Amino acid sequence: MTTATATATATNKIMTENLKAFLDAKVAQYNRPEFIENDPVTIPHMFSQKQDIEIMGFWAATLAWGQRVTIIKKCKELIALMDGAPYDFIINHEEPDLKRLLKFKHRTFNDVDTLYFIAFFRQHYERFGSLEDAFLPPGPQKREHGLAVEHALNSFRSYFFSLPDFPHRTKKHVSSPSQKSTCKRLNMFLRWMVRKDDNGVDFGIWSRIKPADLICPLDLHVDRVSRKLNLINRKQTDWQTAVELTQRLREFDPNDPVKYDFALFGLGIEERWGVQF
Repeated sequence: MTTATATATATNKIMTENLKAFLDAKVAQYNRPEFIENDPVTIPHMFSQKQDIEIMGFWAATLAWGQRVTIIKKCKELIALMDGAPYDFIINHEEPDLKRLLKFKHRTFNDVDTLYFIAFFRQHYERFGSLEDAFLPPGPQKREHGLAVEHALNSFRSYFFSLPDFPHRTKKHVSSPSQKSTCKRLNMFLRWMVRKDDNGVDFGIWSRIKPADLICPLDLHVDRVSRKLNLINRKQTDWQTAVELTQRLREFDPNDPVKYDFALFGLGIEERWGVQF
């Protein structure tokens, strides 16, 4: 190794260590109970029963576009329409009970989508005790980082739309890596369900999907901050970009790379990093 190469290697190591220390500090700043109230994750935190947490976590993640205040308001409206008990309503409702849901709408998510979500949840929970089973593809599991979740999300979308006569319009609300999507909402939902720590934001109620396998949720804010920090080189923003970002984050913590979502999202939303004024 030449002197120049050794110097460059040492410099890169120092830069990596400094960036890790910076991001770790930001994770500590934003991964706190105070984060919950103003974020869509507050919706599943309204419940203690596992199935309620899963159902409203999935729904809150699905509806998570637009202003956070509006997202939270619409989710609470949906909960009220299900008598404050989503799992019980989904399992035990009768046909007339669905009429009240015909008025629910959030942006492009409408009553047709709502009724299909309820139909899917009902058929799933009649067979399984947890929504985690929907994210566990049949056959041998791919254990390589990234591929495990990629395979799971592709399989989940096929399973989600396996009911007869599913509405084609609803497919736009459930993405997959095979569509080249970043799958931001699904990855965020998986983070909520899978990550385990003592800080109270993420639930950690699933055990068969591992935190090390998760992919970082990549939205406009995280993408902008990640590029500013040179964590992303890929020009377009798609599934492979989310994988590239997560691979970089694994350099900082291979067992829990997605905890850095707190740092990147906080820097983008709360501190407005990279926003042009």
